[in-house]
Amino acid sequence: MNSDHSDFRIEVASEKHFHLAPLIAETMSRSAAARGTGISKRSPDTLIDYMRAGNAMIAMYHDNTWAGFCYLACWQNGLFVSNSGLIVAPEFREHGIATQLKTKIFELCRYKYPQASMVGITTSAAVMKINTELGFYPTAFSEMPHDEQFWKGCASCVNHDILQRTGKKFCLCTAMRFDPAIKIETV
Repeated sequence: MNSDHSDFRIEVASEKHFHLAPLIAETMSRSAAARGTGISKRSPDTLIDYMRAGNAMIAMYHDNTWAGFCYLACWQNGLFVSNSGLIVAPEFREHGIATQLKTKIFELCRYKYPQASMVGITTSAAVMKINTELGFYPTAFSEMPHDEQFWKGCASCVNHDILQRTGKKFCLCTAMRFDPAIKIETV
């Protein structure tokens, strides 16, 4: 497929996208299995909840085919916000959709929670690169939210036992953080 950024529409997911939740959840699950690394499973109902709250971004191809998805979640009364669940449909990978989605969810996080530290946990080098370009920096797991609900998202990951054995201090994932009060100089 030969396409460029103008072929895709990135928007806040809404009720009109609810029917795509099972496909998105299944794509996440298949991607996790194919990579053999940590991607937490999300149910279609959970994805719909994020869409209903206006806390998800969706990428659609010009013919209205689903192309990608991600969402945000708030933790510890707005001290932290995570952007998570980034997935791009296999047929649309290598078109810059992940970068577009991460940029838009970053902007939504900053708009809704301007004082919050943004956090994410990933095993993906591509996501780490995008996050770094947005101003995130690698950090210790101790700098992540202490909310048990935050860590429940890791329960379905194949690496969860590592996280449990180390008392949530280490994993194969990299913890990343964006702190709006800190200006990080990039090289």
